[in-house]
Amino acid sequence: MLLVFSCNQGNKAGVPVIGFADFMVDASLAPAHTGFVDALKKNGFSEDQKNIKIEYRNAQGSNPTLSLIINQFISQKVDLIATCPTDASIAAVQKTKTIPIFVMVAPTVKLMKLEGTDGKGPANLFGAVEDLNYIDTSFSNIPKILKPKAGKLVIGMSYDQSEPQSVDAKNLIQALADKMNVTLVSMPLNSSADAQLVTQALLNKDIDAFFANPDNTVFTAFETILKSCDQKGVPIFTSEASLVQRGAVAAFGADIYQWGYQAGEQAAQFLKNKSTVGLKPEMVKVRKRVYNPAMAKKYHLNIPSDYEAVK
Repeated sequence: MLLVFSCNQGNKAGVPVIGFADFMVDASLAPAHTGFVDALKKNGFSEDQKNIKIEYRNAQGSNPTLSLIINQFISQKVDLIATCPTDASIAAVQKTKTIPIFVMVAPTVKLMKLEGTDGKGPANLFGAVEDLNYIDTSFSNIPKILKPKAGKLVIGMSYDQSEPQSVDAKNLIQALADKMNVTLVSMPLNSSADAQLVTQALLNKDIDAFFANPDNTVFTAFETILKSCDQKGVPIFTSEASLVQRGAVAAFGADIYQWGYQAGEQAAQFLKNKSTVGLKPEMVKVRKRVYNPAMAKKYHLNIPSDYEAVK
């Protein structure tokens, strides 16, 4: 059955209202919101022109606050909900089946465990999503850039047991490491407050590199992880381009600004057509190989020519 969601023009004299739910304040994720707003503006929708209203709310990393935000949007009868990242997307889908939800910086419906018994995702979920294949590429590139101190390459990583996609990523990387003859040392990190303790424990395992897994805990605690790794002379690799700007050496991953922009283009199409016909969750389109020149120099690493330096 095809469910079509229409734009409710009843908010504030016909001006569509967008509820944007951000789970946390994070420098890596912030460009997604900017990209989303820019895409709307390019398509003729902006608060400057007074033809949309954007209600931005940030849960500051609190799930109870996030729940209140989504409930507020529902009671307010917003025309659409934009969500970033995964936590906000799941919370919105769990609370409304009628308001269109445009997700960004989120994994596929399957990885979010949102598939129904029919194998399909929520009918009101749209936007841009990602699978785990790019993590394969990011991890596989490490031996091309970094040589082990002795014998086998040893890579440490943390993962958040409360995030399904983080656990899935850890399992995928473990299988990949086994095939590559790389030793992976992994430890759970479920709270950013424990970042220094867990990172130090990994560093005590004499790792050659740290792999920054794409989960909320790593995003929040990255500066703590970076400081500990820097003190021990251990470079950080990742699958998130935005973390390279914050001090990781290199990554192959989605451009967070473009991820938000892609979701914004879908939202703009919905606002133009006042309908969700033709819309569905899309795989993120823009991925980049990027590196941090300062970090590459610090660790005396030769970066392949197909990597682009971050500014």
